Formats: sequence, structure tokens, C-alpha cells
Amino acid sequence: MSVWHIVTSEYPPDVGGVSDYTRQVAEGLARMGDEVHVWCPRAAEGPATPGLHVHPDLGHIGPADLKRFDERLNAFPAPRRLLVQWVPHGFGYHSMNVWFCVWLARRARAGDAIELMVHEPYLEFRRGPLRHLAMACVHRLMTMVLLRASRKVWMSIPAWEPLLRPYALGRDLPMQWLPVPGCVADASAAHAAAIRLKYSAHGRPLLGHFGSYGMEVTRLLDTRLAPLMEDPLAPSLLLLGSGGERYRDTLLDRHPSWSTRVHAAGYLSADDLSAHIAACDLFVQPYPDGISSRRTSAMACLSQARPLVTTKGHLTEALWLEHEAVVLVDLADSTAFARVAVQLLHDRGARQRVARRGRLLYQSAFAVDRVISALRAA
Repeated sequence: MSVWHIVTSEYPPDVGGVSDYTRQVAEGLARMGDEVHVWCPRAAEGPATPGLHVHPDLGHIGPADLKRFDERLNAFPAPRRLLVQWVPHGFGYHSMNVWFCVWLARRARAGDAIELMVHEPYLEFRRGPLRHLAMACVHRLMTMVLLRASRKVWMSIPAWEPLLRPYALGRDLPMQWLPVPGCVADASAAHAAAIRLKYSAHGRPLLGHFGSYGMEVTRLLDTRLAPLMEDPLAPSLLLLGSGGERYRDTLLDRHPSWSTRVHAAGYLSADDLSAHIAACDLFVQPYPDGISSRRTSAMACLSQARPLVTTKGHLTEALWLEHEAVVLVDLADSTAFARVAVQLLHDRGARQRVARRGRLLYQSAFAVDRVISALRAA
């Protein structure tokens, strides 16, 4: 039996990809018989999972909080294995928590084994406010400290390695891709059918989008939804994820004629979310940097065997083309995106073929059991 200490900036009831991922990994390791301790700023009471202990003790992850964390960790036998879920903006201090990185370096020097799971590496240098330039510089400093402290680095997508490797400063640090699984379990067919009846009257197709509705994504949706919604099939649209109600209102301000066909489900439990995903005929999932294996929204759709039309960008891995698991369209071509999506709405057989290929790829590469096996074998 191994003992794990998972350090994360978010855990349920916090909503987000890192929260969902950490919960799945923690529960998966515990199911395999390991002892798992999750250290996070906050957590909710929930059903007990044997072997899983959640410690909402990190507070604001400042110096005083880290000193208290030291005392709690030191109560466990050394050396301790710390699996850190890293995303720079998650640890507070305006995404520049250098204290936390230095603290990890001290733990490594004292003998603890630090493993870094990089969900996102650092802010890109780009034109904008000076504070963004300062943040990008500090992020790189933090990356150097973190890589120096780590014995192994896991990455949500392979594209992170060439970005991280220069900051290892010549050290031969092991880096390995660890895909992000979907955040939902298999849905009940009866539950999904009931949801479909609720949102799609008269047998109309039901389009879906799952995400957090940030500005970059909603801009992409704005230029792609109109041809779909105005198609003679008159599909309904179901918006899933935090921010869906706000985006629904924005859409209906511009397109009042869609008022009976655009729906936002609001907050959903994991079981309800899986059934809502399974109820949809087709998902439209444009991403500004392209689909990649770190996109938990795409993983959730694939896990439910739902077909996706999505975008190809600079972070898109080759496997998406090789397996034809989704329908890929160049990011810049919104017309082609809408055209392909309309074609799929009219062709149930084509949708089913895409969905089958997506589900096969998910099961072979992204399922949580494969993630757990990779971690335990390291």
C-alpha cells in the first residue's frame, strides 16, 4: 500500500477541471487500496470513501498556512510522496504565489518526493497590461523553482514538455503525459431520455455545449451557432456548465426568436451532468487553442459516446486526426465549422460513427483507470 499526499488548490465543492480531476484521482487511488490524503483550501462533507482523507487546511496558502501545513505533514512518516496539482492561477496571490513554490523546494530538500502534475504551465508573453508581463516573468521563476524541487513531472498534454524543459536548466527530469479523464460516470439511458424530452420538443435534434463560457469561447460560439440554430431542423440548444445561464441570456438578447429553443441547465451533480450530456445529439466545442487532452469538457462528452465538432489549434495532438475521434475544423474557419455541424445534424449514421470512434479512443487512452495505473507504476 502506498501513501499519497495530494496538494491541490481546488476540490469539491469547488467547480472546475482541477477539482474534478483531483477528486477522480484521489478516489481511484483509494479504490486500489492506497491511503490518500488530499490537502486543499476547502471541502464539503460527503460520503466517506475508505482510504481517502480530505484535509481542508490550506486556507489562503500563505506563509502562516504553509507553516501549519508543515506541522500536519510532519506527523506522517517520512519520506512523504506529494502529488501537486499545478496551475499557476490556482494558488492565490494574483497567481504569483512564490511562497508556495519555495515551500515545496524546502520539502524536497528535507527528503519528501515531489511529483508535479502540470495542468497549465505559465502565462504566455503577449501584448497587454504591464501586470500581465510581470505575471509571466514570475510564473517562469516559479516554474524553475518547482522543476528543481520535483523528482517527476506529469503533464495534462504533451505540448507542455517543450515549454517546461528549458526551465529544468539542463536537468534530466522525467516528464510524462498523463491524460485528463472525463468528469462524469456513465449515464442511465432512462434518465437521459427524460432529459431529452424536457429540452427538445417534437423530436427536434438537441445540440449541446459544455464549458465555462469564458469570453474567448463565447466569441467562437457566437460566429458558429446562428447557421445551426436557423437550419430547417430547428434544433434546440442545451448549455451545460457554470456560466451557461448568463450566456443563454446573451444569446436570447440577440436572437429573441430562439427563446423556446435555448436552455441552460445550471449547476448539476455528476450523475445529472452525465445524463444531460448523454441526452444531446451533437456537441459543438470550439476551443481557442484547439481540442487537446486537457479539455475535461471534451473528455466528458467522449466518455458518454457523444459526437463532437471541434477546432484544431496549436495544442491539438496528432491522435485526434489519427483516430478520427472527433470532427476537426480549422480554428479560423467558422463557416466550415457550422457547415460540418449541420451535415451531422442531418446524418444520424455519421454521428454514430464519430461517437463510436470517440468512445473507443477515450476508453483506450483517457479513462481514469489508465491514469491511476500510470501513477501507481511510477
